[in-house]
Amino acid sequence: MKRVTRMLPALLALAAATACAAESVPAPQPGPRAVSVAQSTTGPTGGPTVAATGAPAAGAVAAPAKKAKLEIADITPMGEKTEKVGVGFPIIVTFDRDVKDKAAVEGLLDVEPDKPVEGAWRWVSPRKVIYRTKTYWKPYQKVLFTARLSELPGNEKTKDVSRRFAVGSKHISVVDTRNHTMKVYRNGKLAKKIAISAGKGGFVRNGVDVYLTTSGTHLTMGKKAVETMTSSWMGVTDPKDPRYYKEEIPWAVRISDSGEYVHQSAGYYQFLGRSNQSHGCVRATPAGAKWFYTIAQRGDVVKITGTKRKLQWNNGWSYWQLNWTQWKKGSALKP
Repeated sequence: MKRVTRMLPALLALAAATACAAESVPAPQPGPRAVSVAQSTTGPTGGPTVAATGAPAAGAVAAPAKKAKLEIADITPMGEKTEKVGVGFPIIVTFDRDVKDKAAVEGLLDVEPDKPVEGAWRWVSPRKVIYRTKTYWKPYQKVLFTARLSELPGNEKTKDVSRRFAVGSKHISVVDTRNHTMKVYRNGKLAKKIAISAGKGGFVRNGVDVYLTTSGTHLTMGKKAVETMTSSWMGVTDPKDPRYYKEEIPWAVRISDSGEYVHQSAGYYQFLGRSNQSHGCVRATPAGAKWFYTIAQRGDVVKITGTKRKLQWNNGWSYWQLNWTQWKKGSALKP
């Protein structure tokens, strides 16, 4: 099954999408939807009205307040009071308009973890920049992000913005599609081994076998207790078509933009731990899927091995697919 979702512009260039498809378009979130910066930051995003310093002359018209040239529209993930994040999590900053001087703006974005680690920004669009670390964040700490946009020339009327993130446990899951197992490590120790069934392959679109699960380092991006998955992603909407399906899938944890999830198998339990039979998702036992859903934090690491289809670095939060040298090339600041 495959999830139809709103994808990053870069994903539109992918040859094909992957197999599990959810009926709903918005990406699943862990609890409430992400709030806007204006609701959650240190101050309002609009610039204050300039007070007059003296009485205006008769008939004079007050000059309009000078507006900020650049503000932040969204920050992902949410703050420390809303969620805990995994050790692979990115900081995604979206501005309210295209950024003209990326180097100047990037130089005003500060990241201060309690437990220091090297990191760098990468621009993925004219108004979106992403921060990733060289190695995973250390667990059980706070990370403070601050945007000092009031220091940008001509942007003095804006308010500086900050958000503090809470890093939770270190969850590293390893999915072996050849041995049909998923091993979940918590803080370096094996917490659970789950029997799984991955993508069976055999459905090629534009030269890509979209029924294969992608191999690479994924990050968990959101979760839903029940996700509606349909066959509409491949143009099959007629219930009379033998390829048609519409199923309510429990314990769905999303790991890519192209439709891959770790979720409870909708029956077919005889294949779990024995063979790959899914449309690209990682199917798990009911108990295993529910347990994984319960512990999942956005930004947890899910490494998948054993298939011939490689995960693209811009498919969801798959930024760890780039090595450190490649990642830093996306920065606007000179080394």
